[in-house]
Amino acid sequence: MSLLPRTLLPVLLLGSLLTGCTTHSDGTAPLNQRTWPICSVIGGLVGGGLGALESSGWAAGGAALGILTGGLICYAQDGDEDGDGVFDRRDRCPDTPANTPVEHHGCPLPQYPASVKPVQTEVITLSDTGDVLFAFNKSDLTPSMQSHLDALMPTLQSADVVSIKVIGHTDSVGSDTYNQALSERRASSVAAYLLGMGLAPNKLTSEGRGESQPVADNETDEGRAKNRRVELHINR
Repeated sequence: MSLLPRTLLPVLLLGSLLTGCTTHSDGTAPLNQRTWPICSVIGGLVGGGLGALESSGWAAGGAALGILTGGLICYAQDGDEDGDGVFDRRDRCPDTPANTPVEHHGCPLPQYPASVKPVQTEVITLSDTGDVLFAFNKSDLTPSMQSHLDALMPTLQSADVVSIKVIGHTDSVGSDTYNQALSERRASSVAAYLLGMGLAPNKLTSEGRGESQPVADNETDEGRAKNRRVELHINR
């Protein structure tokens, strides 16, 4: 065997072996740019072994050539180790978890929260103007108030209603403490009536705000009648 073929034989065998072990049929590479040191070690072992087949003097040279060739072949591979669809050569985020959407550099796409539909609030106000809602200084619903609430039930029981808050208000006659407690009792009475009419309990809350939020002048009978009110805040 001439010198040239004997020189090329280890190189050709080494190149074939490493090329075969570093590339799958589907184009991915178990040994790739990130693992080139492993390829160099394998190349050194194979090169040294092939060199030793010729003579002991060839073993060291074959090992050196195998280290170089193995590292270069492995580094040239362009696999996709994390399976994100971006080749390792361009992948700036090489350890992306499986099934994670990535951009063209292989890094996860920013995740944005799903759009939240803004809450729409409708306020229905029932006041003492025209019809008295409660007995004097009490939280008992008058027949007029019950009729108002009965008429509102289709609206309150609509499927798109998320929640309803019943808020009671009073005029300024009496002490702040008394009016606060009275407004709470009146709001609770309205809520209890709505529950009795079949409104879902998980949608309903009540609170009282006493005389703290007047909508009219408390110095007149007309103004005080407007301030004695119950508001239904309907969120959709």
